[in-house]
This record gives sequence, structure tokens and C-alpha cells, in this order.
Amino acid sequence: MKSIILLIAFTPLLLFGQDSPIVKKDSSSYYFKKAVLLSACLPGAGQVFNSIKMTNGRKNAYWKVPLIYAGLGAAGYFLVSNQQMKNNLKNEYSLRQLGGGSQQWVDYDDQAVLSLYQQYLDLRDLSILALGAVYLLQIIDAGVEAHFIKFDVSDQLSLSIDPSLMNLNSPGFRLKMSFR
Repeated sequence: MKSIILLIAFTPLLLFGQDSPIVKKDSSSYYFKKAVLLSACLPGAGQVFNSIKMTNGRKNAYWKVPLIYAGLGAAGYFLVSNQQMKNNLKNEYSLRQLGGGSQQWVDYDDQAVLSLYQQYLDLRDLSILALGAVYLLQIIDAGVEAHFIKFDVSDQLSLSIDPSLMNLNSPGFRLKMSFR
């Protein structure tokens, strides 16, 4: 009786548990995921990965890395300087409420100090947005470039724009695309 129950229980496994053919993963989705992940962990790493994995055409994504770090550095610099100025103005206003003040802001009245405080607060928030935008754009750039790793950009493809005469009297341009 036990053997019949076991046979009935394992019959579906025997029918449906067959080997399925091995399906290769599409390497372009692998490159996309890895480039985006690398770029999210370390800014510029996705661009370097794409340059290393590029099979066709020129490997030219290395030049983007200094631009990425320059953008992140500039946004970070403005973020820190605006935050320091905001804190400085906040301390100045607090000192004025207690009857003191510093010589740096002696030319400004209380309302002007509050106005400057609000201005630097807005600039600080804008710097945070700029930092996030540069970070997000470099991740997007790594992902888009990863889609073109296997793209054919060989010398056998060409596009040329040549001047030409249309109807033998009006100048124009001729667009010629060739696949060799």
C-alpha cells in the first residue's frame, strides 16, 4: 500500500521534473545591471566598466569620470559653503536678539540678515538638488551606455553629408548612408 501511495505522489514529479534546455541570459541585461550597480556604488565605475567591456568601436567613456567628480565636487563645495553661511547668519541673528552682534554684518539690519539667511537656505537646498542630479545623471549615463556595449559601430557603417546641386540650379545637401 505504501508503494502505491509513493508512486502516485511522485508520478507528477516524474512527468514535470524533466530537464529543461539551458537558456543563456542576454548579456546586454547583465551589462546594464552591473554598470548601473557599479555606478550607484562608486560614481564613475559604471563608465569605466563600460569602457572595459566595449567590444566594437572606441573605448571612450574614461573621459566622463573627471567630469562626474568635478560636478559632484562643485555641488558639494557649494553645499558646504552655503550651509556655513546659513549657520553664520543664523548665529548673527541670534546674537542680535540677545543685544550683541559681530562686525562682519554691521552694515545689515535684522530684516536684511533674515533675508540673507533665507537666500542661503534656498541656495543650500538647490545645491542638494544639484548633487543629487549629478549623481543620478551619471547612473543613467552608465545604464544607457551599457545598452550600446554590443552595438556595431565599426568602420563598415558610414554616413556622409555632401553638398549637391538640385535640379542643376539650387544648392542643397545630399545625405548618403552606406552599409558595407
